Amino acid sequence: MNFSSILIFFLLLPAILLLSLAAYGEDGQKEINIGLVPEINIFNQAKKYKDLESYLTGRTGTKINFKVISQYGNIIDYFYGMKLDGAFFGSLTAVLANSKLEVEPVARPVYINGKSGARGCIIVRKDSGIKGVEDLKGKVMIYVDKASVSGYVFPLAYFKEHGVKNVPAYFKGYSFTGSHDAAVRDVLEKDADAGAVKSTVYEALAKKNPRINNELMIIAESIDLPSDALWLNKNLDRAIRKKIKDALLNMNKDPEGQKYLSEFGAKGFIETTVNDYNGVLTILKEAGIKDLNAFDYYNQ
Repeated sequence: MNFSSILIFFLLLPAILLLSLAAYGEDGQKEINIGLVPEINIFNQAKKYKDLESYLTGRTGTKINFKVISQYGNIIDYFYGMKLDGAFFGSLTAVLANSKLEVEPVARPVYINGKSGARGCIIVRKDSGIKGVEDLKGKVMIYVDKASVSGYVFPLAYFKEHGVKNVPAYFKGYSFTGSHDAAVRDVLEKDADAGAVKSTVYEALAKKNPRINNELMIIAESIDLPSDALWLNKNLDRAIRKKIKDALLNMNKDPEGQKYLSEFGAKGFIETTVNDYNGVLTILKEAGIKDLNAFDYYNQ
């Protein structure tokens, strides 16, 4: 390298460093990766969160990427391997994350109906003749995922509460759909006699498809459980964590935020704490799941 080349390099060095720093957010974090559980079909789930992704990117000055995970349990096991900085955990995956990962709760949505939670539901067809647990013996049961309270743990607890000692053997067959909308569809189309679903997904689908209210009914419901909440890695830069939290909690005060909230199906976001999940722990105990470290949350 001759003297002229060296001189040009050093003259350009400040600009090169400036451009390199500009690739990062104001707090030194280049991008934030946030995982999403597959509450609904993964393509619809990605579409649902797309505007929120853009909004948070604009408000924090840091690129936010949402990534839909294929199965509920994967978001726990692959959290660090996928280099996630946080995730919108369901109520059970949140409890698992609190036990297994270095994360803390931030905020969760308040839906249009004013609730910040959802219930687990067991649904059947109105023409099935099924009114309760005793009518389900020898039928086909559909679940969502073993790492879902509404989609698995609540019905497990409900069946045991009503005297079913060996839940798997009680049914002619059972399987897992991977998403709540698929569970609703299976019962609606008579591919299963009963299904475990999340109330918010069921209600949203019913607004779009009149067949659901006309042909299906709920025979059991859980208590309200926290809606999918954002949890962030405790080791993530404190300043960016605050920016994300402030952006979510103040969305309903911002005209642009209000627009995105409407499309997201929420009125706003509220702060979330670990204590909000005490009801989940109760249902886990009722289902016979006392040790989270020993809980096999992978679908069979």
